[in-house]
Amino acid sequence: MTMITTTRERWAWAFYDWANSAFITTVMVAFFPIFFRQYWANDLPSEDITLRLGTANALASLSIMLLAPFLGTVADQGGIKKPMMAGFVTLGVCATLGLTLVGESQWQWAMFAFVLAVVGFLGANIFYDALLVDVAEEKDFNRVSALGYGLGYLGGGLLFALCVLLTLKPAWFGLADTITAVRWAFGVTAVWWALFSIPLWWWVRERAPVQAVRPPLFTLLRQSVTQLRETFRHIRQLRVVWLFLLAYWFYIDGVDTVILMSVDYGKALGFADDSLITALLITQFIAFPAALAFGWIGNRIGAKRGILVGLAGYVGITVMASQMTDAREFYLLAGAVGLVQGGVQALSRSLYASLIPQDQAAEFFGFYNMLGKFAAILGPLLVAWVGALTNSPRLGLLAVLLLFGLGAWLLWKVPRR
Repeated sequence: MTMITTTRERWAWAFYDWANSAFITTVMVAFFPIFFRQYWANDLPSEDITLRLGTANALASLSIMLLAPFLGTVADQGGIKKPMMAGFVTLGVCATLGLTLVGESQWQWAMFAFVLAVVGFLGANIFYDALLVDVAEEKDFNRVSALGYGLGYLGGGLLFALCVLLTLKPAWFGLADTITAVRWAFGVTAVWWALFSIPLWWWVRERAPVQAVRPPLFTLLRQSVTQLRETFRHIRQLRVVWLFLLAYWFYIDGVDTVILMSVDYGKALGFADDSLITALLITQFIAFPAALAFGWIGNRIGAKRGILVGLAGYVGITVMASQMTDAREFYLLAGAVGLVQGGVQALSRSLYASLIPQDQAAEFFGFYNMLGKFAAILGPLLVAWVGALTNSPRLGLLAVLLLFGLGAWLLWKVPRR
């Protein structure tokens, strides 16, 4: 059956990236690591703080790793990708608001709220990614996926810039001090995430499941368990799919680790907060046009080759970062990350969407997210433990090269179909 989609649907779908990227930029990458180190865990040694940050990210990723395939199967069986996505968005938004209530030295509560917020963010992305096949035809996957990441970097960058101004000049906004301003930054991020999710709920149409009537919940759960086993067998039989997933498992781990641990790495090297924030802004605004450019590159040379170009860039970035000595080099590396980060993510999503059965998109994307987040358990822990055991954050960072190398080698073996 030919699917007819509209430009409005594609833009509404892509605009969710604008909504949720504010969370990953402002909360996950920037303010939570800084505020955790300086306020919520200010009485702990530096190595313990890094270990707890890595553990928090790992716990959230482990939760999604265990739930993702089952959630995707339930969504496909019942035709409820959008309702299930809404549930996880609600969890993420409420937990982000919860961070505004955590007091000084209460690192346990901060970790708890942060883990719930990240689970909401990652869980919603399972269904958001799967909706790509509902809003675009295969020939448009690269372009539409890149549009989403491009809007995400732009929207995330704009809100992040606003929150930076909020914390640097709290008196301009009638706030008492920087601590109050950071709490407001978490609250504003939650509202932004919820508000700009609305276009997707209004305008994106989910493809109807095969059955005319949605089965009762218990029947749906039982069918989903059976279907999950069948999907796993199906993936094992589709060499192109499982080989891509294995490659993705390794290389996206390196990408996620660079994103999640970059601020803490800069803090461990002694860089000032304003240098780290400036670097993040550079990454965001360079990544916006770069992600759109990678959509064009993917159509010209193929998504697989486009991803390999991005991974080669990450190898160079990692080596240079391990030798970094001052903030100016951090700025250069931030710009380099911006050039490749969105491209690798966008083309990975579009390449995978072109390889899977489109009527089982949510469950196949469940496995996609499962492996991506399972890998994200290893990366932050690898950086944290190698850095702690060697007392050198630089050596911890270099461990990421193994992940990029294995991922690129396996991706090269993935056939076109």
